[in-house]
Amino acid sequence: MLAKLSRTATRRPVLVLLVWLLLLVVGFGFGTRVFGDLNSSVEDVPGSESAVTSEVLGPLTPGGESFTASVTGGADGSVRAPEVRAAVADAIADVRGQKGVDRVADPYTAKGLLAEDGKVLLVPVTLEGDLSDRDEFHAVKDAANRLREIASAADDRVDVAVSGDPLLGDQMGGRAQEDVARAELLTLPAVLLALLLIFGGLRAAGLPLLVAVSGVAGAFLTLFAFSQVTDISVYAVQVVSMLGLGLAVDYALLMVVRFREERGREPDVVRAVHATVAHAGRTVLFSGLTVAVCLSGLVWFPSPFLRSMGLAAGAVVVVDMLAALTLLPALLALFGGKLTPRRTKSRLRKRPAEPGALFARLARFSARRPYAVLVTVVAGLAVLALPVFGMRIEIGDARQLPHDTEARQLYDAVHEHFPAGTDVSTVDVMIKPGADPAYEREIRALSDVNRSSSERLPNGSTLVRLTPTGSADGPKATDLVERVRELRGDEPAEVTGTAARLVDFREMLAERAPWAVLTVLVGLFALLFAFTGSLLSPLRTLFTTLLSLGAALGVVTWVFQDGHGASLLGGEGLGALSLTAPPLIIAIAFGLAMDYELFILSRMRESWEATGDAHEAVVEGLRRSGRVVTCAALLLAIVFGGFMTGGFSPILQIGLGLTLAVLIDATIVRMLLVPAAMTLLGDRAWWAPPFLRRLHDRYGLSEAPTTAAAKSPAGGPEPQESTTMSMTSAAASPQPRR
Repeated sequence: MLAKLSRTATRRPVLVLLVWLLLLVVGFGFGTRVFGDLNSSVEDVPGSESAVTSEVLGPLTPGGESFTASVTGGADGSVRAPEVRAAVADAIADVRGQKGVDRVADPYTAKGLLAEDGKVLLVPVTLEGDLSDRDEFHAVKDAANRLREIASAADDRVDVAVSGDPLLGDQMGGRAQEDVARAELLTLPAVLLALLLIFGGLRAAGLPLLVAVSGVAGAFLTLFAFSQVTDISVYAVQVVSMLGLGLAVDYALLMVVRFREERGREPDVVRAVHATVAHAGRTVLFSGLTVAVCLSGLVWFPSPFLRSMGLAAGAVVVVDMLAALTLLPALLALFGGKLTPRRTKSRLRKRPAEPGALFARLARFSARRPYAVLVTVVAGLAVLALPVFGMRIEIGDARQLPHDTEARQLYDAVHEHFPAGTDVSTVDVMIKPGADPAYEREIRALSDVNRSSSERLPNGSTLVRLTPTGSADGPKATDLVERVRELRGDEPAEVTGTAARLVDFREMLAERAPWAVLTVLVGLFALLFAFTGSLLSPLRTLFTTLLSLGAALGVVTWVFQDGHGASLLGGEGLGALSLTAPPLIIAIAFGLAMDYELFILSRMRESWEATGDAHEAVVEGLRRSGRVVTCAALLLAIVFGGFMTGGFSPILQIGLGLTLAVLIDATIVRMLLVPAAMTLLGDRAWWAPPFLRRLHDRYGLSEAPTTAAAKSPAGGPEPQESTTMSMTSAAASPQPRR
């Protein structure tokens, strides 16, 4: 398969470039439309008690969606000033008369809408309950814009912030688009500069960047395609763009480095491209598959957010992989002759210089002291991972957003000027006819209830609204949900609300996580076995990767949950992590760690198959791959850092987690722990039982020399010997001892 791809790319490079150019135009032309159709809800679990009850309550409760405007300040700092009162009254009158609006409360007469200090007032707007999506969109837009006009009508010192569920998706989508544009504006030049330092030339540095831009276009197009059939989360744009850009740079870097190395041995460009695709392309293929397998675990979860993230991110990985295996070989076939082959001589000395000498020394250091390195590194990573055991997840509130967003400004105004619990979402209990009246009295008397109310519904049920103490989805709110459900026994009652959705989301994670983990581990083990032909190397890989992942997640918990240094990154300690962060960090970081593992293992196996010396294979493998792995990790860190400039807490958490996971894995784990572990395993690192060895010899992918009689793109005869991927038996070529 790889041989066919490389031959197609070198024979018809212009056609391949035109195809990718078309993808680029479509991706940036149509794909960016996804920003207008993003979903800010991530905690819903279809079929759960909270989701089903919410659907039942929708038609039974009066009114539809609601949102709120906060009005702050005035000529004398008070919203009681006459000009403010007049502007607010005019706006309320206009909004009440707009199509689709059910009711608008007057903050000057309704209880609890005017702060005691007189500096802030709230204007809640409730829409009609039977609006179509189109009518609701226009009603929200018109009403919100009219309320914002209060600022200009009253006084220059008046600030108005409008937000709420029907507005939040668009606000976060617009912010996501700004953050992605800013991240790309910062990241692409930084990546180009780093590539220039790595390669020392603009031509070699520009090739990975072209593949990266294609990866971004593919990310947008993939998200837009999925948005036509399912909801796409606002988080998906940033995460998938981040992943698409980072992996494209990684794969292109690996391919270009290998091409320059092959050019140092083979002056013919086409031969060098074929050899590059055969060796580095094999690693890219397996790397892309391992990342996709890691993301496939998210498909097990019924949550639309997690499932769509897994599908979209997995598709972007495939796009990046195809770009590295088709677009880049075509570019190399056209322009590879102008790239300087890898230098084998030192500029300052006339004798040969050993490339990768630093990484070879690290490998020898770990090989001489394997037990000391193993104990030290494992203990250090375990300490970093300790905060994970106290990790909590919550849906979160507007504190996750930057201070310049309307939702955050509304949140700050309410929490600074109104009593605690003013905007806390209620725990809603629908008690059906026939229930024991004592049950309602019991739940309303619970200690975690701040206040309560009840109303009769058209179907004869009673809706009890319990306002919990603390935040809407904090520990007290979730404990209240669990206590209400525990007390009902056999009573016909159902619970919903923000806290109930979080409880159901946690239960869904606990129920489905074992199956997701099993799917990922089995898939990774199978791919790693097909790549290495070993039974022990995949097991060692999974263990070391879990260590780096645990350490990264522990630091994220320590920073963003406990608040140690979060302000330095533009965030704040929230007492819990966003429920979006841990699943995505685990899935993506695990896949990225497999990238670097395969980069190193491919070189180690090449050396072992050539010499049969397991110890020397460790040193040689790290010497030849250490620079690529380190540079790739640094480039990914630049990409993730660019996306962390937006100040959106879930993206900060995901970005920091992925950055740490990549850097820890590419440095401490791959440069110290892996050589130590491989040294202790020795030849056993490549061992497999006889029946598995025979299976790999028959079906596993390996390199083998083949001949080709095809003609080169220039019309001359194709070089007779090229390296390609094929399925070979044990008899096809001599094998080292196992």
